[in-house]
Amino acid sequence: MSLLLRHQKILSLILIFSFTSLTVCFSPAHAGMVSTAQILKTSQPDSERESLNAFLEREDVQKQLEAWGLDKAMAKARVNSLTDAEVSRMAQQLDQLPAGGGALATIVGAAVLIFVVLLVTDILGYTDVFPFTK
Repeated sequence: MSLLLRHQKILSLILIFSFTSLTVCFSPAHAGMVSTAQILKTSQPDSERESLNAFLEREDVQKQLEAWGLDKAMAKARVNSLTDAEVSRMAQQLDQLPAGGGALATIVGAAVLIFVVLLVTDILGYTDVFPFTK
């Protein structure tokens, strides 16, 4: 105890210096408003990464990956190793691709159009295709 009392002045100077340097080096925390867009922007890559992983779970995608010689686990590992910017770019490209099934809709639409044209021309008397129009 007597040692502390003898060196009280030196000890107080060391403590003052250390507390001053700590307050100068570390700035206090600043609070601010966070917008919804900022929160959604930070969580967006996670949801896009989940959508890419869900895309890899589809059976037709797995068959195509196997045809290319790529294992499902390897594909998932590659998706998980992508940066957030790459995941966002891939998710946007997947969203812009056609959903498929367009060929069937085109064929059905063309058949309905041909049927209507033949029906109208048959009613007008230009053709004799359908016997029920007489």
